[in-house]
This record gives sequence, C-alpha cells and structure tokens, in this order.
Amino acid sequence: MKDIKKADAIIIGGGIGGCTAALAAAKSGKKVIFTEETDWIGGQLTSQAVPPDEHQWIEQFGCTKTYREFRNRVREYYRKHYPLTEEARKNLFLNPGNAWVSRIAHEPRVALAVLYDMLSPYISSAKITILLNWKIVSAETDGDRVLSVTVKNQQNGSIISLSGSFFIDATECGDVLPLTGTEYVTGAESKDETGEPHAVDGESIPQDMQSITHCFIVDYIDGEDFTIEKPEQYEFWREYQADFMNEKLLSWYGADGVTGKSKKFGMFPGDGISLWDYRRIIDPSLFEPSFYEGEVSIINWPQNDYWLGSIIDVSEEEKEKHLKGAKQLSLSFLYWLQTEAPRPDGGKGYPGLRLRKDMAGTEDGLAKYPYIRESRRIKAEFTVLEQHVSAEVRGKEGIASFADSVGVGWYYLDLHPTVVTNTTCFIPTYPFQIPLGSLLPVRMSNLLPACKNIGTTHITNGCFRLHPVEWNIGESVGYLVGYCLEKGVNPRDVRKNEELLKGFQQFLISEGIELDWPRVVGAITN
Repeated sequence: MKDIKKADAIIIGGGIGGCTAALAAAKSGKKVIFTEETDWIGGQLTSQAVPPDEHQWIEQFGCTKTYREFRNRVREYYRKHYPLTEEARKNLFLNPGNAWVSRIAHEPRVALAVLYDMLSPYISSAKITILLNWKIVSAETDGDRVLSVTVKNQQNGSIISLSGSFFIDATECGDVLPLTGTEYVTGAESKDETGEPHAVDGESIPQDMQSITHCFIVDYIDGEDFTIEKPEQYEFWREYQADFMNEKLLSWYGADGVTGKSKKFGMFPGDGISLWDYRRIIDPSLFEPSFYEGEVSIINWPQNDYWLGSIIDVSEEEKEKHLKGAKQLSLSFLYWLQTEAPRPDGGKGYPGLRLRKDMAGTEDGLAKYPYIRESRRIKAEFTVLEQHVSAEVRGKEGIASFADSVGVGWYYLDLHPTVVTNTTCFIPTYPFQIPLGSLLPVRMSNLLPACKNIGTTHITNGCFRLHPVEWNIGESVGYLVGYCLEKGVNPRDVRKNEELLKGFQQFLISEGIELDWPRVVGAITN
C-alpha cells in the first residue's frame, strides 16, 4: 500500500522559489511538505552553483525583506565563521568573492546553511517537512483540481503520495505541469502570437529554449598541476564550432547577446574582459594571509553553455544524452583551460586549476544539477510580454504599472544561445512589477508556479529568471496560499475581487514585499 502524507501545501521542487514558498506558507501558519530531487535545497544558489545575479539598487531596495535578510545572513556567516581581515569584517557590503557580476558572490554551502537557518524554526515546529532525493512521477486530478502527487525516492525507489489543499510547482523545468494536465507553453512564441519585436517570425518553435550550463568550482594555485583525466568527448568539443560563431567554442571567445557574434574574453584581470573574477566566490585578500591557497571561482562562462538539444519534452534517452553532453562540455572546457588555453605570455594552459569537488558536494566535481535558464511556462491569466518591460519599446512610457502587482524585479532581457535557432539577445529593460495574473494558470484552481514557470514568454523569461525575482515569486505564492486558505477563496478570486486583492497586497507589504519601484528609479531609467 502506498504511503500517504498530507499538508496544507505540497511544494514540488526545493529551489529558491520552493524554499521561499515554504517559508511564507509556514509563516502564515500552514503546514508544508516540499520535495527536492537532489540532496541540497536552494536551486540556483546551491545545487546549480550560480552566485546571485542582481540589479544595481539591490542594497537599497527592489527585493523582498527576506531576500535582504538572506543576503545579510550570508555576510554574517562569513563574519562569524571565517577569519576575515578587519577591513573586510567591517564592510557592510561584504562580497566574499569580489565578483564583478554579483554583489554577494559566495560559496553554495554557505547559501545552503543560511537557507536551513531561515527554515529551521518551521522545520522544528513541524510546519515544514523537507523530503530530499524525491522526484515527482505522477499526479491525480479531478477537473481543475490536483488531488495528489506521487513522488519516488531517487536512492531506494520507494513511493509516497502527497495530498493537500494547494500544490506548488517549484521544479526547475516545470515538471508538475504536464503530469497534472496544466496548460503550458515551451520555447519561442511567434510574433503573430505575442507581437513581440524579438519573437520569431512564422510559427512558434516549442523546442527553441535557452542553453543549459553545468557549472563547476575551481581554485587556482600557480605552479601546481591538477590536470584532470581527458574527458570522453574532449576531441568533439575541442573541434566544435557553431555556425553562428566566428571561433571554436573552446576558445577565449563567447557568444555576445548584443551583436549575436563572438566576443573576446580573457582569463585573469588585465587580460581583456576577465572571466576569472566574473563569478569568483573567494577573494583571499579578504581573509587572513595564507588561509586560502588560491582564489576560488565558479565556471559559468559563455564557453560552457550547452545548446545542442533540449532536455524538456523529449524522450528520456534524448534527455540523458544532452545532460551528459552538458557535463562533458564543462569537463572538456576545464581540461582545455588546464592544457591548451592560450596565455598572454605565449604559453598554454593553466594546470594550477583545481576542481573543488568538496565545494560542489559531488564526486565528479560538477554542480549537483545543471543551471536551467528556461522552464515550461504556464498558460496564465496574464502573460508578461516584451512590450511590458523593454526600454526600447516602452520609450518615454517608462515602467509599466500593474494593479495586481505582487513584487518587483529588474534584469536585462538576457537570452543565452537557444537550442534550435541559436538566438541570443541582451536587451535593456525598465524595472518591472510581477503581476499576480502571471502566477495564475488559466484553468487549474489549486496549482501555482513558483519559479521560472510563470506566465512569461520566451523573451521575457530572460529577465524574470534571476535569483531575487524567483525568490519574490515563491514568497508571494506561499503567502497567497496562506491567504486563500484563511479566506476560503481560490487564487483567481483574489485577482478578480478588488477588496480581496487590496487586502492581499497590504498583507504582502506588511511582510516586507515591495510592490512598486521608488519614483527615483523611474527618473533614472527615463
């Protein structure tokens, strides 16, 4: 007989949105069960090893109170547990890696520790139950409602059934949507469908999704040799050159979203656009002398983006082929960096690059899960289009205003090379609001998205997929579940009823969720 567990909210997926949805629902007094298919919660921050990508105002405004708390706790974790220099310890805006892409680049294990600290009181009180190494395999529905989902243990194969009042899809690929019959879209919509200037001409291309990346962590110790064994697919990747690029993939050139062609990079500062400190997570100069043997960096660079095929809505065989391919590309890139990468002094290779398996928490040294930039997306009551966020399209109209806002975010329309057309873009945007309508499926009444699977398009996903936005989405969804259970209504009622909507928005504000941007931002962006 199948084991059955019940809770107010069942959250499938333990990434950023899953964690914050669980935290918000538990704060609302509701019981939550949430599952994660790896043994680390935290998604992008941990199992995918992607330091936070954030906007320029993040230290002052433009995120939720708990996201700011997370960032402050990360800094405090280093102050409490690490031998920082006195100057670094006093720095309110400590950036452990001094990375230039992130204002708080740090180790995945620190993010993991901080997330558990934030969830710990609710785990202790049994408001939150976390099931690690569990993956959804099926679902039971009745009309527009989900009744239960079945999950399977990745280690021992055991099966349990989870039932609740609400179900939240916080998986990286939107895996709950097809299993529940929830209407969704994938890939690139056409101009005829959305009217977006950068949408594809002709018909939509459902498989044209952004590339995935299997990140890894390395430190660099000059004079040492940590060269890995030559990867199985190295010769293939060594010679691979995409039609849309002017250089081979394993080179100092990467895809440029602005021009659509190749852009030259360098390894270390002083050698052009340096990639090493792009996502550096440990800068030894911030710590006591000799505490670290060398700098530590996460390799999530243009050269290990994998675009040879999709892992969504394909056969299991095809999916495994591309997951392996992404891993092989990353290992091949590391081997190339260690053995063949041209150096400014005329030499080749940086054998002092050491794969930090301990920091990734894996045997192969790669992140536990690939970085997924694009998911299945619900067909929503409201879909955010390029016209709502693009600075070029909006011109002097400025920031779009949504009466049903449940949060804010900002990032460029940033698309990495896609798997069918190899399209890239990097388009300026205005800061934006997150409309409640984009979180509501057109039909399902008790299923909600909590990450990259909301009502955006292929184009606008490019600015909604980053850490602070996913955090906000998950948190607002968790509070929405609590609000609906308290009021005895469904999420669609909240958006349609002005009184309910205002009450919910006031509740969000009281919990530290910003619903609009300060006027000063509008002035700056205009």
